[in-house]
Amino acid sequence: MNPAVFLDRDGVINIDHGYVHQVDDFEYVEGVFEACVALKQMGYKLAVVTNQSGIARGLYSEDQFHTLTEWMDWNFADKGVELDGIYYCPHHSEKGLGEYKIDCDCRKPKPGMLNSAAQFLKLDLTQSVMVGDKRDDMLAAQAAGVPTRILVRTGKEVTDEAIAAATVVLDSIADVPAYLKSL
Repeated sequence: MNPAVFLDRDGVINIDHGYVHQVDDFEYVEGVFEACVALKQMGYKLAVVTNQSGIARGLYSEDQFHTLTEWMDWNFADKGVELDGIYYCPHHSEKGLGEYKIDCDCRKPKPGMLNSAAQFLKLDLTQSVMVGDKRDDMLAAQAAGVPTRILVRTGKEVTDEAIAAATVVLDSIADVPAYLKSL
């Protein structure tokens, strides 16, 4: 069983410009590649867990999401980082259209994506870490039994509710490896 660092996408890996689905709109958070290299060297698996309600809302297709995700994955590989898994939720229980309007188990704050990753990648959730930019990320990690929940300031506005659900608040993913080494 391996420990993992779960990474939200928008606001953690890339700047959240709102429903990002095109390569031209995808802007990496400074230091993300170096941080991920360091996390891999520390023995963590890396799993992206991202809500993609833009698919549910009809703003872009799953194919467009997969095209962008493949491009992002190649960027990480080019920088020497193999992402161990990429999990996404295309659903929204209220704003979803058609088949995407369901109350699923995968949409954060529910723990479905983390549990799926844990099962498939043989992860030890009790030794794992969540890095996210909002309360729902922290709550999903909490529900999955992930003890270390890092809230970063590079995404959504940091709320009191998000802080309350987090273990610590850091400026960005770039600060995560040093924080974990200090534990």
